[in-house]
Amino acid sequence: MRVLVLSWEYPPLIEGGLARVVHKQAEGLVERGLEVHVLTRGSEEHPIAEQVNGVHVHRVREPTRPAELNEFVAWVERMNSDMLAAGVEVGDSFDFDVVHGHDWLVANACDHLARRFDAPLVTTIHATEHGRHQGWVDKHPQSYIHGVERWITNRSDRVLACSTFMREQIVDVFGVPDDQVEVIPNGIDPEDIRPQDDTELRRLRAEFAAPDESLILLVGRLVFEKGFQFALEALPRIIERLPNTRFVVAGSGTHEDELRRQARGLGLMEHGTFVGWIGDDVLHSLYAIADVCVVPSLYEPFGLCARSFRTTRSVCAFAPGTPSPWPR
Repeated sequence: MRVLVLSWEYPPLIEGGLARVVHKQAEGLVERGLEVHVLTRGSEEHPIAEQVNGVHVHRVREPTRPAELNEFVAWVERMNSDMLAAGVEVGDSFDFDVVHGHDWLVANACDHLARRFDAPLVTTIHATEHGRHQGWVDKHPQSYIHGVERWITNRSDRVLACSTFMREQIVDVFGVPDDQVEVIPNGIDPEDIRPQDDTELRRLRAEFAAPDESLILLVGRLVFEKGFQFALEALPRIIERLPNTRFVVAGSGTHEDELRRQARGLGLMEHGTFVGWIGDDVLHSLYAIADVCVVPSLYEPFGLCARSFRTTRSVCAFAPGTPSPWPR
């Protein structure tokens, strides 16, 4: 079987968790004997076509995505046009048995390509605009995104969700027949999380907290629905009660500037820092050295961040009975 997967992100271009899910799924399907082609976006730094761990990766080169949402919607429409053209070209060389798209971001290209190849269309919904905005989707661009999600889920031959919660939302909000939606939970590959060198962990922790201080980690995409604003609002009271408390915010997103302003206004910047987007190696190390990981999300279809923290702490833990290298 030959599968064409469309995703707006794929390693090494990573915006969030979607790229990691698609990456692992694609390589997992290859291990099961399927021929997998991933159509995604890239830049001048990325090759147009290559084979990585058995996955055929085809990229369309797109300009940097805009931060403003209205501009982003127009940018997505252009990306879909480019993906459609590239997909037609790939289809001239290969016959595809299934087209699999991830989220609304590639919906238009998926629809056209599935029809062109006369192939079933599978769509994975990782999150919904309805959920991200607590149901407030009556104004543009939320109404546009919500409409695309409703259309593509009802047009698809099968819809995949990452949790029972998401499955119920797809059925209730979009009116997709119950038997058309399947749950395939996200997971964590422990092989990707290696025990860190003790010396390096000590050095990294010293960057953010003194030996007698506790370290709070907030990590994720810095967008409104992740709820970092509420965690920051709570920090002054925590620091007042526990003065030896430091924090670090890891991640980037459209809400980052507002969060930094909020932190300055609350007088928090002398108690912690924002480190921006970081690679997985540093992220896993931060999980290992933090005393607490805070996940204040308003909307979390699966909650992989909390699971990652727990898994990383298990993998990086010292032998039973061995004292921790930093105070807890």
